[in-house]
Amino acid sequence: MAERPHILHVHGSFTLGGKEARTVRLMNIWGDRARHSVMSADPDALGARAAIDPTVEVAFPDGPSFAGKPGLARYKVITAFLKTFDLVLTYNWGSMDAVMAHRLAGASAGLPPLIHHEDGFNADEIVRLKTKRNLFRRVALQRAHALVVPSVRLEGIARNVWKQPAGKINLIRNGIDIPRYADAPAPDGIPGLRRSPGKLLVGTLAGLRAVKNIPRLVRAVAAHKDRLQLVVVGEGPERDAILAEAAQYGLDDICMAGFMDRPWRFVGLFDIFALSSDSEQFPISLVEAMAAGVPVASMDVGDVINMVAPENRPYIVADDAGLADALGMLASDPDLRARLGEANRRLAARDYAENAMVDAYAALYGEALASPMILR
Repeated sequence: MAERPHILHVHGSFTLGGKEARTVRLMNIWGDRARHSVMSADPDALGARAAIDPTVEVAFPDGPSFAGKPGLARYKVITAFLKTFDLVLTYNWGSMDAVMAHRLAGASAGLPPLIHHEDGFNADEIVRLKTKRNLFRRVALQRAHALVVPSVRLEGIARNVWKQPAGKINLIRNGIDIPRYADAPAPDGIPGLRRSPGKLLVGTLAGLRAVKNIPRLVRAVAAHKDRLQLVVVGEGPERDAILAEAAQYGLDDICMAGFMDRPWRFVGLFDIFALSSDSEQFPISLVEAMAAGVPVASMDVGDVINMVAPENRPYIVADDAGLADALGMLASDPDLRARLGEANRRLAARDYAENAMVDAYAALYGEALASPMILR
């Protein structure tokens, strides 16, 4: 292996969501200790590229397609590509062809170690996981060096559904740079936001995809539109559908802020942070809001109810009506918002510090590379 490992990252898409934000953050922290190549099964979905520090050596090479029907011919091409790297990191279902190609090549093929990361599911697996995908994962992951998950729920699925041995599963919770959120945000931290007089800001950070169900949040805020204004930070294909829902419900002061990086600059402007997703696991945006001292109203998805401070748990709800009620209760009580926000801030500082996450990934990747200190 070269003095600096060459790490391949295979994503279904590389737009800046939670897993991409974590990947980019690790790249930036490790700086010149590694060089990277990124492949996206959707070659047009590369929005996270802009968040990579210019000093990091990273390539977006031409290579085999990681999208398409499974087939031995495709897998042979993928296998030849994988051989040129020191470590292969794959992310979510969209990268599973790389995992299967690695599996079918066998131990004698001379491939680098592969570590797979599962952060959640697409809209088509919210209600029920697909049997064929479960079986595919079960087979494909047999030769993976390790499987990384951020949530207790996913850890259980990996063990009980995908039948992965406990020794292969690594639960690494997402962490952030907590001290960055200590300073008050600039009042103009969200360009284009025109605050409606007398209204509180309800904010969310999300890729605008169907699984995030922002129209649900539009309806919940609309129930209190005389005192709440909605800010949506993110970009994606559901933008027009969200605006149409806002128009239908008379939410004429909604702010669609688009993609924004460095969330510590603006998350603290929110009076309430909200999550309306149909599916989450361990959302980084929630940790960011907690670090900024913001109270939370959310759907009860993934690990959310166990992530927030105990005092905030009554506002993690099961249905649309509950989300609207939670927003109404938080809007009506400034002392409650302050109490919950401070409790969330303390818990984030205690449990979600970035250094613990970075150390865990450095140890796991270093062990796979047979060089424990190479990323430290």
